[in-house]
Amino acid sequence: MEYPSNFIKTIMENDLESKKHTKIITRFPPEPNGFLHIGHARAVITNFELANAFNGYTNLRYDDTNPEKEDDIYVKSIAEDIEWLGYTPKEVYFASDYFDEMYERAILLIKKGLAYVDDTSATLMAIERGDVNKPGVNSKYRNRSIEENLELFNKMKDGHFKEGECVLRAKIDMASPNMNLRDPAIYRINNASHHRQGSKWVIYPMYDFAHPLEDAIEGITHSLCSLEFEDHRPLYDWVVRECEMPNIPRQIEFGRLSIENTVMSKRYLRTLVESKIVSGWDDPRMPTLQGLRRRGYTKESIKNFIFSSGLSKINSTISNDMLDSALRDDLATKAKRVMAIIDPLKVTITNYEENKIEYLEAAYNNDNEELGTRKIPFSRNLYIEKDDFLVEKPDKKYKRLSLNDEVRLFHAYFIKCNEVVYDDYGKIKEILCTYDPLTKSGSGFNERKPNGTIHFVSADECEKATFNIFGPLVNNDSLAPLLERINKDSLIVKKGFVEASIKNAVPFDKFQFIRDGFYCVDIKSNESNLIFNKTVSLKSSFK
Repeated sequence: MEYPSNFIKTIMENDLESKKHTKIITRFPPEPNGFLHIGHARAVITNFELANAFNGYTNLRYDDTNPEKEDDIYVKSIAEDIEWLGYTPKEVYFASDYFDEMYERAILLIKKGLAYVDDTSATLMAIERGDVNKPGVNSKYRNRSIEENLELFNKMKDGHFKEGECVLRAKIDMASPNMNLRDPAIYRINNASHHRQGSKWVIYPMYDFAHPLEDAIEGITHSLCSLEFEDHRPLYDWVVRECEMPNIPRQIEFGRLSIENTVMSKRYLRTLVESKIVSGWDDPRMPTLQGLRRRGYTKESIKNFIFSSGLSKINSTISNDMLDSALRDDLATKAKRVMAIIDPLKVTITNYEENKIEYLEAAYNNDNEELGTRKIPFSRNLYIEKDDFLVEKPDKKYKRLSLNDEVRLFHAYFIKCNEVVYDDYGKIKEILCTYDPLTKSGSGFNERKPNGTIHFVSADECEKATFNIFGPLVNNDSLAPLLERINKDSLIVKKGFVEASIKNAVPFDKFQFIRDGFYCVDIKSNESNLIFNKTVSLKSSFK
């Protein structure tokens, strides 16, 4: 599927036609402080697809300028996610690769009289910056000499100051209506050990200083970022210009993608993990790419979802049904269609021979012959869904089994319920049925019409299975604190049975369970303990 047209694609086309650029070079620059989520997927796909559309390329760059939050586990997971989505970066870089050059560029700013060391406390500095209705006030340290600033900045680098004692600020305009230009901090002191640099550095560049330099060093032509950085663009351009970078990238902003009832903040996702609300970053209820993959979403469905959601200059919130719809479309012909009983009710076919099992042949997927066929066991002892039986038929619209009524079993026979067996507590324990041997599926029998068609598995030849059924992880009340919004029913675990034909299913295998939904084999599943995660139901409310 070709990446659809959008405003950024048009800009790139114009830049190539005007010879401003001869090749499109983009980058995906995640901070390695968490796992990528579905919102990041838009940035990954947008950067790679746009570059690919013009025979350009994309770099992966880890923005590792916050040592206290970053870890190699996140570096590894990000690389895995990008590979899973089907993309290969031309180069893999780290912001920390450029720390020496960033330091030299900061020295250049000081020598040009465009940066100064400020000892002002963070509290007073915030007051002096003013607000959108009030211009800022110059710091009393703003007019330090170049020589003094060079000496103090070197002392910062050499560890002579404690964290928070001073920062290096760009000297721009404290009266600017754009708050980002009011002498922003560009270096701060941080004594945390860096995941790659160790204790080499105790000063670290701020994002607004580091990011434009990284883009310029790599020769990025179009630096794509989310909409909240639009007001940062003048500072981005200022850094590139005043640091005298030979390559001049262009920052372009696009809207963030949010999904209803879905937490998209890495800080909140981290809270869910650390509070053990979820089992980890790859919990199937999480919107992380690893969580979505474990739940059963395919890379194709995620790409098609991103493509269909479009790319605009405004933030957008989309129903989760749109993602589910993309998954159904992708798996419609890919997934094997089999029968599973999630909430079992025992059925005994009283007129079927004991200890006999016959095998009914059926296609795995009538829309894809390449998936082949399997043998479905049929015997005296069966399981059906509890929801597929009511003692009394409620109305004419009810198309399942009831006492003294008849249904067809998928790929098998008509059965009729003749008796209901109750336990000591008055609950249904078992139902006794008879079958009509003349009604075998494919026999052409049409003398009477059954009251619907239901699925089953043979109790004599099936596999025990665990089914994880998911709901929204958080309730849709954005005003309440996160931990008060947790949906206690976000995970329901059920025990049932699946066809014996899929007993050798392995993690990430996907199936359509007839009349229920699409399921994926969990990573903790094995031959002795089959575990299936429900990905989506068969029916969608998306319009």
